[in-house]
Amino acid sequence: MMKSRWLSAVLLTGMATGMLFGGSTLIAQTADPSSPALVIDSNEDVYFRNVPGARKVAVIITGAAASDEIKTRFRQWSMALHDLLSRDYGYSEETITLLVDDGEAFTAEGAEPNFRVDGSSRREDIEAALTDLSEQVRPGDQVTVILIGHGARSDTGIEEDAKFNIVGPDLTGREFARLLEPFNEQDLVVINTTSASYEFSAALSAPGRVILSATRSAAERYDPMFTAYLIDALDQRQGDRDKNGRVSVLEAYTYASQSVIGWYRDQGRLPTERAVLDDNGDAVFSLEPASGAGDGGLAEIAYLDVASTGQQKASAEAQQLFAEMQDLERSVFLLRGQKANYLEAEYWDRLETLLVELARKTGRYNELP
Repeated sequence: MMKSRWLSAVLLTGMATGMLFGGSTLIAQTADPSSPALVIDSNEDVYFRNVPGARKVAVIITGAAASDEIKTRFRQWSMALHDLLSRDYGYSEETITLLVDDGEAFTAEGAEPNFRVDGSSRREDIEAALTDLSEQVRPGDQVTVILIGHGARSDTGIEEDAKFNIVGPDLTGREFARLLEPFNEQDLVVINTTSASYEFSAALSAPGRVILSATRSAAERYDPMFTAYLIDALDQRQGDRDKNGRVSVLEAYTYASQSVIGWYRDQGRLPTERAVLDDNGDAVFSLEPASGAGDGGLAEIAYLDVASTGQQKASAEAQQLFAEMQDLERSVFLLRGQKANYLEAEYWDRLETLLVELARKTGRYNELP
């Protein structure tokens, strides 16, 4: 037992610091289902597998702003997220849809063209963009939706009627949930960074989805700082806590939410926003999601990056090993989050089996030209 624990600890430490992968960007793939080491007893195992050939797409929707100053800030955040995803995370113009307020500054006759903007955030443009996307994506693809702007609590007393402020009639959480219904065969991440975002976000909760809200109640109605720190988490992968060269949704959330708390503390002010996350489909959000907690298991294996082909080796054997390495790492995360479900000896035996296999495949991968 002591030998098993020692070996697991050594290997896990190596993986967490990027030693096993040399800091390379990884791509999630499907594991060999015949391998007993990869069988994880959890419903989480059917989500965020990123099957071979799966794509990742992002939709950034920037709503209406209360002033020109705020509009400028919202646009800057939107462009920064677009540029980070395309520059550092493997997305392209074809896999990012950016809808910005009234769109006129970018689409009106005589306006300076902006190749990043695909349209406005009017209701009809949002509906059209999501409908078009639902017809393009395939089962197993990952769709990430990021909302930037103002939100508002429900004026009907029904939480699902909370609003995302857009140009023209606002969208309610109930209406946006309907727009997301066609994506039931895709892995879905929604990052709602608006003020008073909680009730709207709760309406989107469902099994297999990772939902992040910048606020934890309708009373938190001041514009959040969360978006700025979300960008920081992605920039230069500052949010990568386990140093595996990637940023998961859980890591981005943790970095941004802790940075917001730190900002208010440094300002000597009481926080007017606290981010929360739900990924088990119960619409009960957690302030501190984590592996093994009620929320956090899916967010830990939901990565925002796409594989970087420049960092992979070209041979068929290398590609296969690369896929198997990533799936083994994913299985380690899932098992770690379910530790309480196993007898201690069984847990360490399973973990050792996974880590030894991971080290073996990584060694072989590094040997290939």
